[in-house]
Amino acid sequence: MTSAEVSEILSYLPDCNGKVVVELGAGTGNLTSELAKKAEKVIAIDNSEDLISKNKEVNQHLENVVFTVSDVTKLNLDNESVDIIVATKQVFTLEDNQVQSVFQNFLSWLRPDGYLFFVETSKSKSDVDSSGHNIPIREIEVYEAFYSSVSVPCDSDSFYGFDLVLSRTSEATLKEDGDCDMIWLLEKVKKDNSQAHGFQSFREFLDKKQYSTRGILLYEKIFGRTFVSTGGIDTTKEFLQLLNLQKGQKVLDVGGGIGGGAFYMAKTYGVKVVSVDLSFNMTQIGLERAKEVGCGPDQVVFEIADATKREYPAESFDVVYSRDVILHIADKLSLFKKFFKCLKSGGKVLISDYCCSPNKHSDLFKAYVQQRGYNLLSPAAYGKVLEEAGFINVKAEDKTQQFADILKIEIERTESNKEEFIKQFDEDGYNYIVDGWKEKLVRVELGDQRWGLFYAEKP
Repeated sequence: MTSAEVSEILSYLPDCNGKVVVELGAGTGNLTSELAKKAEKVIAIDNSEDLISKNKEVNQHLENVVFTVSDVTKLNLDNESVDIIVATKQVFTLEDNQVQSVFQNFLSWLRPDGYLFFVETSKSKSDVDSSGHNIPIREIEVYEAFYSSVSVPCDSDSFYGFDLVLSRTSEATLKEDGDCDMIWLLEKVKKDNSQAHGFQSFREFLDKKQYSTRGILLYEKIFGRTFVSTGGIDTTKEFLQLLNLQKGQKVLDVGGGIGGGAFYMAKTYGVKVVSVDLSFNMTQIGLERAKEVGCGPDQVVFEIADATKREYPAESFDVVYSRDVILHIADKLSLFKKFFKCLKSGGKVLISDYCCSPNKHSDLFKAYVQQRGYNLLSPAAYGKVLEEAGFINVKAEDKTQQFADILKIEIERTESNKEEFIKQFDEDGYNYIVDGWKEKLVRVELGDQRWGLFYAEKP
């Protein structure tokens, strides 16, 4: 494992201080020594006796490290005895039933709220093992199926399962041909038994209901290529003028969707963008669009991650940018505190979002908000939350009239291209977009729905 890979893994791991950490694929020990600096105990495991001997030789002075030779399929640990598991390329050569069993073990070994961090090969071609046999590389969706389908009983009303915190390509293993490893961070959480028969997580709700692949492509058709936010390229250009972006800066795009804003920032201003979205479907289309527009991972990095759980290093970004996404999040204060922490001093936040009036709302609007699971504030209240999080120079603008004007333009443009729209999708898709946009206008005209633009700075 290279020093770059070690640094990358450490940057994504939750706090190991005082924790019991299992390191699978420990190798010669350069990660082992780093984990041992904070962990109460590190169990360093590898299936190679040779590598473990070298690890032990290098780290023999560390009293909190236990060295073990074992195959991951034969490893036995006590249930709920571990806080963090770090597994490096442990399952990609295994049969599907073996992988399923390994993930079941991982879940059992972890304590509640514990974490599994794993790295697996994600090359575009098959790998070759030491015997010369080709090893087929699994699709990302297959790994998702493995970890999302395992469970451990908790009580009569609940079970334990994995929730995704982070999934992204590894920058440390990126090669010139685009091949690289994939990294995941999962959390063991308690889930209600009713979830076993419905959506396992909010991310699954987004991918299978609100942001299905078809739904995303329909949104892109009305917003413009690579965009899924109000006004597409036009509002992106307009709003970004407020940030005075400089070449070399780093931007966190929260809810980056299929990448339109990130691509524009990277190409126009020379910034590096981390585009984070909870939807797998959004991110996969975004990766396709990145190839289309010629934006590599040195310019835009995509993460499938929960922004409410993802912990970025303090003062690691110059700008946090988000378009029409935070409406999904109830605890906006906690999220804005995360933004504050990860921004450098003098860093800026720019957010557009769906809002509501401060008045009583119509039954029509209440039903819409409940059906979508939105959590809306008035523009003024939204600005107050940013201030409560520590930001200064907060500007909260009600942009509802601009929102209405954009909706009318988008409806007119779609209606004028009805034949082309239906040819690409179908009449149901056309009606879904046009009727949906007209319903938005009704909600605006009733005085219920608002659209806000928010700017803030970190002192």
